[in-house]
Amino acid sequence: MLMLWAVLAFVFGEAAAAELTIWHAYRGAERESLDALIEQYNATGKATVTARAVPYDGFNSKLEAAIPRGNGPDLFIAAHERLGTWIPSGLVDANPQPLSDIHPVVEQALFHDDNTYGQPLAVKTLALFINTDLVASPPSTTDELLTEAQRERSAGRIGLAYQATEPYFHAPWMHGFDGALLQNGIIDLNRSGAVAALGFAHQLLKQGLVPEEPTGALVTQLFNDGMAAMVINGPWFLGEVDPNIKVQVVPLPTVSETGLPASPYLTVEAVQVSAFSQNKTAAHAFASWLVSTDAAVERALNGRQTVATLSAHDHPKVQSDPILSAFQAQMQQSHPMATDPALAASWEPLARAIRRVMRDAASPAEALAAAQTEFEIVTRPPPPPTNPTPYILVAALALLGGIGYVVRAAWLARREIRSEAHAYRWIAPAVLAMGVLVIVPFVVGAAVSLFAHRDGTWTFVGLTHFIDILFARDWPLTSALSFWFTLVVTVGWTAANVCLHVGIGVALAMFLRAPWLQLKGVYRVLLILPWAIPNYITALIWKGMFHRQFGAINGLLDWVGIEPVSWFSQFSTAFAANLITNTWLGFPFMMVVTLGALQSIPADLEEAASIDGANGWQRFRHVTWPMLQPALLPAVILGSIWTFNMFNIIYLVSSGEPDGGTEILISEAYRWAFTRGHRYGYAAAYAVLIFGVLLIYSKGTDRLLARKTA
Repeated sequence: MLMLWAVLAFVFGEAAAAELTIWHAYRGAERESLDALIEQYNATGKATVTARAVPYDGFNSKLEAAIPRGNGPDLFIAAHERLGTWIPSGLVDANPQPLSDIHPVVEQALFHDDNTYGQPLAVKTLALFINTDLVASPPSTTDELLTEAQRERSAGRIGLAYQATEPYFHAPWMHGFDGALLQNGIIDLNRSGAVAALGFAHQLLKQGLVPEEPTGALVTQLFNDGMAAMVINGPWFLGEVDPNIKVQVVPLPTVSETGLPASPYLTVEAVQVSAFSQNKTAAHAFASWLVSTDAAVERALNGRQTVATLSAHDHPKVQSDPILSAFQAQMQQSHPMATDPALAASWEPLARAIRRVMRDAASPAEALAAAQTEFEIVTRPPPPPTNPTPYILVAALALLGGIGYVVRAAWLARREIRSEAHAYRWIAPAVLAMGVLVIVPFVVGAAVSLFAHRDGTWTFVGLTHFIDILFARDWPLTSALSFWFTLVVTVGWTAANVCLHVGIGVALAMFLRAPWLQLKGVYRVLLILPWAIPNYITALIWKGMFHRQFGAINGLLDWVGIEPVSWFSQFSTAFAANLITNTWLGFPFMMVVTLGALQSIPADLEEAASIDGANGWQRFRHVTWPMLQPALLPAVILGSIWTFNMFNIIYLVSSGEPDGGTEILISEAYRWAFTRGHRYGYAAAYAVLIFGVLLIYSKGTDRLLARKTA
């Protein structure tokens, strides 16, 4: 009998201990604290929780792809603003019980359709970081802030450093001037308060109180080097600050003109339970435990989180921590990020408006009016549904025709196929791999272009996307957002790059071939290095070198007495910056191809031409160059295709500035998919058109190659 009870206890004990998986994007102290808590919870025997760290950049897309297919986690930690998309899509499960011991502002952020979703772990918001060796008294109003910043500027330092051209960092002024984007359920980028806030930010730049073209890395460097006395940043900035700097964190000041606090956005990091989890009860129990008082204190003290659990802030060590207290105070004066999916589509138009004003290309009112127009176009309702029957019939006929063509060709070549059966068996794996990895994804992508995606739902719209793109229904032909404008830029970008790649590559190869040159091997290795280094690293390096205020290139220009250039403020210089960067990356490939081809040219031909009296240029033009062309033409074709779709350089160097003018087709497709309301069908149509352009180009080059080899 005793043995029976032991067996039953073992069986039911194992059944009760559910196995849970939780995804997160934490790093550093936050991750260590979470791992420690999971280990502590697993020791209780209530469940076995396994944590999986997922890169932040692809976190949301991985969730949205994995959860509906049953491959996702039971729980995941994510920012609350995606709830507006995830709840209608049925990805998250509502809390079985109301939240308790949670700050009302946080609870408001998680409230949706009469339910709360997720247990709030921590809040992330901006605050003011001060180097106390440089600033004795923190400013409480913007007038005091300006006075202190001007004093710092007089001392040769930057008064206030923050990413002024990013909407998230601009939001405190926008709310402080009563210009919130979302009011009464309506998103309006052109409110009077928003205009005043943008004017205020512009004055900060014109007075030299904030750095030009600020990035996160630049802000960190300025603060750590003692070149910036005050910084607007979030709690993640603490891990980047030099430990030797005495830092004080305080809430952002009140806007003197309005008397309203400069209120940043508030993001709530909540642990959500997947609606597809097979262990929802156990998952909700673990989520509730993570926000309990003891667990919250652990996350606050060791994970350095501004926790949302009210009772945790009564703990003596939490109360005595000045940084945690400062972020807690800032939380009281923050705006919870709205969960409206349309708000995400406002970031790009607003960022473009801010940058236009900062480079004096438009007034705040003009820039925000244009941004509102762009936002309305991007968020317009999807096209009306289209009858899919004609498309299905055409697809079926095309499929039958293709099958018939293959069967007929195989029948006519049956004897050859039979005699070469062993060869077909050898290439079968490659054919299968091509079908699975190339053909199937292409067909699926082409099919997606026939659908409109909005808030997790798909609507069949046929060729509407192609018609809208090709006939420029949304934008004038001369607009930077027009397909035809972007196509012209892309073709010009490709042609300019290939010409420079070939010209520089051939010139260097001829130089390295010179018989009098010593240490050729060393030079070859050094000249190949730009091609060997990953292009995104090179792009980021050149991006920093082109910086208006602190870049090395402008430093050299200033040294020789030339006025520094704002490289990304106009199309010509931004295009040139992209071109210089990609030329640096591309010429080694052409150089290597040319060096290889030069080895096959008989020396007798050049010697004979020299004896006949031909000079160096004539020998190159009439002997060397014609014999290089058969090797260079395939390299030029390959380089053209690479350059046509060179996303990294455009995205990382110019980011499409100014006003999207330097975007190429592939980067435009990316933006339609991920920054303009997730219009995947529209982006897929762009991809199909890119394929069409490259197909036409490849057919033309095939004929050229055939003519050259004939």
